[in-house]
Amino acid sequence: MELTGKHRAFADAVLAGKSNKDAAIAAGYSGKTAGPAGSRLAKHPAVAAFIEKYSKKDAPPPPPPPAEPERPKFDIAAALTFSDPMLFLKAAMNDPAAAPKLRVEAAKALLPFVHTRKGEGGKKEQQQADAEKAASRFARPAPPKLAAAGGKKVN
Repeated sequence: MELTGKHRAFADAVLAGKSNKDAAIAAGYSGKTAGPAGSRLAKHPAVAAFIEKYSKKDAPPPPPPPAEPERPKFDIAAALTFSDPMLFLKAAMNDPAAAPKLRVEAAKALLPFVHTRKGEGGKKEQQQADAEKAASRFARPAPPKLAAAGGKKVN
């Protein structure tokens, strides 16, 4: 199993001689939760194997952490060409060059415009929907079409 960024940062800090709590803080965990997080990370199988492998005296130094893949930046100049906010949000959501977090936030912002929540309508809308539903249940059927004896339809 491969280490995530925080796991690798924790393992590197432990190999540098820090305690579990200090290593968790160095990996980016909050000071309030660093103690339990450090204990949990030290027991993680992949982290423990990494620390054990590179903590031996004759072990080679650990390889450098993998570099983050560089993503193209969001083009704000192109975004300013939109006059409709919904079109802008759609473009941001569908832009593969945008950061995934930005794309998710754009989708969340668009959601109320595309789908309504169940029960989100007001009392008037609900009464109108109930009236239409009841009216269709008891509506009179259409009169039968009349046809002449010769087969021609008569209105």
